[in-house]
Amino acid sequence: MHSVLIADDHPIVRAGLRQFLETDPHVRHLAEAASGQEVMDALRDERFDLLILDINMPDRGGLDILRHVQTAHPGIRVLIVSGYPERQYAVNVLKAGAAGYLQKEAAAEELLRAVHMVLAGRRYVSSTLAEQLASELGHDHDQPAHAALSEREFQIFCKLATGDAVSAIAKELFLSVKTVSTYRTRILEKMGFRSNADITAYALRNGLV
Repeated sequence: MHSVLIADDHPIVRAGLRQFLETDPHVRHLAEAASGQEVMDALRDERFDLLILDINMPDRGGLDILRHVQTAHPGIRVLIVSGYPERQYAVNVLKAGAAGYLQKEAAAEELLRAVHMVLAGRRYVSSTLAEQLASELGHDHDQPAHAALSEREFQIFCKLATGDAVSAIAKELFLSVKTVSTYRTRILEKMGFRSNADITAYALRNGLV
């Protein structure tokens, strides 16, 4: 029997996930969090076996929470359930330590399958993503430009692409403005861009925003 924390800022999404998981005899306890801070509070106050986490969380981004879990709660498995395109985001969150990535459009049966695999100590990827990863083996030259970014750089890249200011990103990620500015410079250099407008245009072309 397992304890699961559902973290998403949309009440309807949390309710839907709870409804699916309440039918699972392997789950004994369910809790919810609507913001990054609520996730931190819940992890401090209770013990969970699984965290179902959205990437876009208020107060603290999902990738930041994932890194915190890896460091402070290594026994907790993390399944990312997100509306972002799987092709562009899944590999990055798996590299950051997530045990699986599932899109919100997935059927209830697929959610339960992902939860069971992750709780069993395995990694979950959809059949579509598995095929993508297999086809890309040995073809690094075909990788998109953003594949060269680290997980943190990619996180800041996505925020810059949606028009977030450096100061706002620094506040959300608990970083200094100088640190975020340094990341921005690295991103521009790695991708051969000159401005945030180039970042936004690239993100739109590649379905990242």
